[in-house]
Amino acid sequence: MKNIRHIIAIIGLFVTMLSCSEEYLNEPKPTDVVSPDVVYGSYEGAKAHIAGILRRTRGQFLNTENGNLGSMYFAREVKGNISALSGSWFRNDYENNFREPNSNRSQFSWNFPYYLINQVNSFIEGVETSTAISEDNKKILLGQAYTMRAYFYFELSLEFQHTYTYDPNLQAPPIYTKSNATAGQPMSTMKDMYKLITDDLERAIAIGSLNRDNRSYFSKAVSYGTAARVYQVMGNWPKAQEYANKAYGGNVDVVLSPQFYASGFDDMNRGNEWLLADPQQADQSSYYWLAPHAFYTRTESAYNNTFINKSFVALFSPSDVRNQFFKTGAGITDYREWYTRKFKFAFTSHLVLMRTPEMILIEAEAMYKQGDESGAHSLLYKLQKNRDAQAVKSSNAGVALYEEILTERKKELYGEIGVEWYDAKRLRRGLSRDIWHRVNLTNNPMLPDDKRFFLKIPQSEIDANPNIPKDINNNR
Repeated sequence: MKNIRHIIAIIGLFVTMLSCSEEYLNEPKPTDVVSPDVVYGSYEGAKAHIAGILRRTRGQFLNTENGNLGSMYFAREVKGNISALSGSWFRNDYENNFREPNSNRSQFSWNFPYYLINQVNSFIEGVETSTAISEDNKKILLGQAYTMRAYFYFELSLEFQHTYTYDPNLQAPPIYTKSNATAGQPMSTMKDMYKLITDDLERAIAIGSLNRDNRSYFSKAVSYGTAARVYQVMGNWPKAQEYANKAYGGNVDVVLSPQFYASGFDDMNRGNEWLLADPQQADQSSYYWLAPHAFYTRTESAYNNTFINKSFVALFSPSDVRNQFFKTGAGITDYREWYTRKFKFAFTSHLVLMRTPEMILIEAEAMYKQGDESGAHSLLYKLQKNRDAQAVKSSNAGVALYEEILTERKKELYGEIGVEWYDAKRLRRGLSRDIWHRVNLTNNPMLPDDKRFFLKIPQSEIDANPNIPKDINNNR
């Protein structure tokens, strides 16, 4: 164990030093960076490289609101109706005006996934060419890597174009499958990008393993879960149902832990719901850059700038374990009236990235979309009854049942993955706000297929990449 920790520390330096920039390629190579022969000279070394990449997903990349995966998800979260910001970090995302080519949001949402993709490409190349790693272990490693690459490209696709079903032939970010590329690639299409994503996921599912060291690793369960999300966005409902079911295992009764829902969403090992997480520890923390915890909390000292819409609070019965809402103080009756204790903040809090209830609800939605309303309703009710012992099965059918499924997604997943924004975008709906907001967007609402659902291409990328047209942001 001591040797593995030593390798991980070295790999962390190796990952930090890797870069896809031309400037890096032209610089003298440092003599103290671990050699790829060492990294891929053993299964343990390659595992340590993955640990190094995963560490970067939860790090401090640019600034407090542009730091890690949590930052991407929380920026989406605050664009909707559920959460209201008083100001400070993420206020521009909340106001839906943070998409220009020189904005930090556009820069981060482009550079951060590409940074991680480059690391994964390097890892894939190293593992595939290694003569020291067995074929069985290569499959385990590559199953994780292909899932990670698909995951990061999927996030890029969500950030920089209309949803897939709007028009698969629209331009999408460039595709890189080799590390340290010196020549910028042209824009791809959504069709090309989703082919890469689904090809990577299908390959990962074919060769990957369900076994892993902890829930921060992209095991086959995460491959299934990522594929369920992707096929959900694409509207491929048979695939979405199949993989969502496989992601949680198909037995609702054994994959939910309602007794831990009020524990603060700060420990991936508590209960059995978390499929993927970014854990932190005291000496490897993103500190106050941890979204959503540092922004929702009012019981720990942090930014404390995010409140919960009272109309959303009203959706929860008193007996629902998810009812973790509290009043901020006597006399406060505006948008700041309610806050949530769903997320407990500490420098060691873990970040949730994927949970079994999401997969259950994807399966229910997919069943509905394929005409199995009875099955969808029964599955939905199983989750509802798990969360609220006094829940009564609704009489909803047709469109009303579908809306109930979508509402349950909001109730279950708010604060985690930007679910309200995600659903509005993929379903090509608007994203309206009521009056319980500091900025209610009444005069400038988010309409279906609104361009504010995606970002403009960063100016720095346009300047550096001759294969991207200078006028690409015209009419974006």
